[in-house]
Amino acid sequence: MNEGTILNALQKVSAYWGIATLVMLGIFLFMWLREPRRLINGITFSIFFFSFLLELAVLIFSTANQAFIIVMGLIFLFILGIIFLIMISMWILLLWNAFIVWKRESHTLSNMLTLFLGIFLIALWFINLFISRHSSFLPEWFNVLITGLPLIGTYLIVCSYNFLVNVFLYQFFPKRYQADYLIVLGAGLINGDTVSRLLGNRIDAAMKFADKQVKKGRKRPKIVFSGGQGKDEKLSEAKAMSNYAIEHGWDKYFVILEDKSKNTLQNMQFSKAIIEEDFGSNSAKIKFFSNNYHIFRAGLYAKLAGIAANGVGAPTRFYFLPNALIREFVAVLLMHKKRHMIVISTILLLTLLMVAITIYTNIMAK
Repeated sequence: MNEGTILNALQKVSAYWGIATLVMLGIFLFMWLREPRRLINGITFSIFFFSFLLELAVLIFSTANQAFIIVMGLIFLFILGIIFLIMISMWILLLWNAFIVWKRESHTLSNMLTLFLGIFLIALWFINLFISRHSSFLPEWFNVLITGLPLIGTYLIVCSYNFLVNVFLYQFFPKRYQADYLIVLGAGLINGDTVSRLLGNRIDAAMKFADKQVKKGRKRPKIVFSGGQGKDEKLSEAKAMSNYAIEHGWDKYFVILEDKSKNTLQNMQFSKAIIEEDFGSNSAKIKFFSNNYHIFRAGLYAKLAGIAANGVGAPTRFYFLPNALIREFVAVLLMHKKRHMIVISTILLLTLLMVAITIYTNIMAK
C-alpha cells in the first residue's frame, strides 16, 4: 500500500470520524442544556472529548506534513509528560496543599482531607512495593484476592473523574438573567456571628447577578438567605447574611429569610416553600448561589427538592479547592451509595469467586 493510498484512507476515516464526533457533541449538548444536574453529562462529554482528540490525531496524520506532525507530536508528548508527572507526584502536591491549608485555615477534620489522602497514597505505595517483592511467598489465593482492590480503586477514580468533569461543566451553564428569586445557601459563621469571606462571596455573587439583571431591563429579584442557627452560632446564618447584604447596599425590601434549615437539602426544600407562598404559585423563576466547588452538588439537591433551577458559583481561593472538592465528591458518592455498593459488591463477589476457583484448582491438583 503506497503513501497516497494511506493518506486517502486516513482522510476518509477523518471525515467519517468527524461526523461521528459532531453527533456525539450534539448528544452531549442536548442532554446538558436540557438538564445539567445529571452525572451522565460527564460521561457524554468525555466520550465526545476523547473522540475529538482521536479525530484530531487522524486529521494531523492525514495532512502528510512532516514538520506539522512532528510539532504536534512533541506537544502531545509534552502534555502526556505533564500529566504523568502530576500523577506520580500527586502525594507531594497533596501534602503541600495540606501544609498551606494548615497555615491559612482552621484545623478542622474537613480541612485535613488532602493530608489524609496524601498519607494514604504513600501507604498504598509501600504496600504495593511489599506485595510485589513478596508475591512469590504469599499464598496464591491471597494474590488473587488483592487483585480486586485495584479494580475497586479504578472504579472510584473513574467516578471521581466524572464528578470533576461535571463540576467543571456546571460553571459554564448559561446564567439567563430572568430570575424572580435568588437563593443564597448559608455556611458557618466566624465567631458565631460574622460572615466569612467564603460566605461573603456567595452573597456578593447574588447581588452582582441581581444588579446585572436590572441593567438588562428586568425586575429586581428578591434574595432568600437560607441557613439556620447552629449550636455554636449567636444568630441564624440567614440573619447574618441579610445583615451583610444590607450593609453592602442591598434593599431590605428584597430580603427574605429562611432560618430553619440545617443542610443543603433543607435549604432547598424550605426556600422553595417560602418562595411559593410569597410568589403565590410554583412558577417562580429561581437561581441559587453557593461557592463554585459546591454548586453542582447543590444542584443535585435542588433537583431532589423539585426546584427547576440552576446555580451560579462564587469564586473560592485556589488552595482551598482540593479539600473542598474531595469533601464534595464523598458527599455525592454517598448520595448514590446504593448504586456504588452494587458495583463494588459485584467486584468483590467476582474476586471471591476467583479465589474459590483458585483454591479448588490447587486442591484438585494435589
